Amino acid sequence: MGEFQPFAMERYMSRFEQTVEFNLSESGVHPVALAELVAEHPDALDEVVRTPLGYPHVNGTPELRERIAALYDGAGIDNVLVTVGAIEANYITMRTLLAPGDAIVIMMPNYMQIWGIAQNHALRVKTFHLRERDRWAPDLAELEDAVSADTKLIAVCNPNNPTGRVMTQDEMDAVVRVAARAGAWILADEVYRGAERVQEEECASFYGRYDKVVAVGSLSKAYGLPGLRLGWVVAPAPVVQDVWARHEYMTLAATMLSNKIAALALSPRVRPGLIRRTRRYIREGFPRLQRWIESQEGSVRVVAPDAAAIAFLGYDLEMGSMDFVERLRRDHSVLVVPGEHFGVERFVRVSFGLPHDILVPALERIGTLFAALGRGGAC
Repeated sequence: MGEFQPFAMERYMSRFEQTVEFNLSESGVHPVALAELVAEHPDALDEVVRTPLGYPHVNGTPELRERIAALYDGAGIDNVLVTVGAIEANYITMRTLLAPGDAIVIMMPNYMQIWGIAQNHALRVKTFHLRERDRWAPDLAELEDAVSADTKLIAVCNPNNPTGRVMTQDEMDAVVRVAARAGAWILADEVYRGAERVQEEECASFYGRYDKVVAVGSLSKAYGLPGLRLGWVVAPAPVVQDVWARHEYMTLAATMLSNKIAALALSPRVRPGLIRRTRRYIREGFPRLQRWIESQEGSVRVVAPDAAAIAFLGYDLEMGSMDFVERLRRDHSVLVVPGEHFGVERFVRVSFGLPHDILVPALERIGTLFAALGRGGAC
């Protein structure tokens, strides 16, 4: 086996996200407190605290799987596997569908878990890119060139991390056509569905557009519940059975409490309020970020994200993104994500789905560093 490829972004965040004064590295909105979740439903809190802390259904409780299935056209309970976060869902799906030497095509930039898994398990990797010059639209000609008859899987992230770009229906259809031509699977990381900034309609899923789609979701991003560590796979039932078998080796099950609280969060009486809360943070936070960008007098740029609580900021300093982020963390106690962790230089990913008293002072500190570096402070 070759040298192990660590997950650079998650390793960096693991080391420092709990030690800084302002953490703008997360990609979800400000987390929900349990008291907030049950505030209007005291009966639900009573049900939660009376929950026996035994093993749940290993593949997820039927109630929870029914509520997840309802988010996807044509899905039923047998199409759903509950996992410990989307990160487990991605990993065990890859290990189910692919073997060493298989060919995979990955959207870039992207959450780099899939790329790292591919490196660590001897997959043959090609990429296609979202282009900033096209407002982060996918380069479909590059996708066509990258996919061949031996391609086994195309990995996409929609809405995209780190850009917040939402693919159009035509772009999604084009990905499906390319996948179908090769008989390839589509692994669609859709954890930001529901976190729309510029539309009320929820983003479309790849699930149901093609018979070889695995859609991955979670409660961490669009719901503000990352501490539940609750994700899922939605796929054809035979694939769910195969992925479930790997799940039993990995984690066995998400916790009983996570299953119970997740079912509450996705219930018809609670889910709409969580989605409204997420969109409120995003829609209030982005104008604050925009005003700050305007105050930087052209040294920072952004293509406004369609969804998600993150913005991918380009800058014009003669400094690599890792050096910039390290100096920001060390000297100003603010954490953001370097573009290096997405395979793109002179960018940083910044979260804006945060309360005013966190976001505004954190941005002021980032501006202070930009000003210092602009005066030659990189020396």
